[in-house]
Amino acid sequence: MSIEQFIENEIKSSDVVVFMKGTPQFPMCGFSGQVVQILDHLGVPYKGINVLESDELRQGIKTYSNWPTIPQVYIKGEFVGGCDIVREMFQAGELQSLLEEKGVPMKNRATA
Repeated sequence: MSIEQFIENEIKSSDVVVFMKGTPQFPMCGFSGQVVQILDHLGVPYKGINVLESDELRQGIKTYSNWPTIPQVYIKGEFVGGCDIVREMFQAGELQSLLEEKGVPMKNRATA
């Protein structure tokens, strides 16, 4: 399986996927940690994929999305953005609206 196929399978297998440095339980960078905090705060089920486990994956996800930084958040197969975009969307209530539109469950429909 190519790295592109692996990425596509992961994106399609979960409603929300975060390609991140570290794991949701132990983020290895502040930006990944912020994304985890936001999703956990909203009570959104998501899958975290640690790009530090594979150089091929770390480079592959940047090529796949044409986005230079990690973390990268995908909702229902669609690339949403990195930490700054997700944080700004959350603060504006846009992330919550997008999750609702896409039918992704949230335990806490909280605002920033």
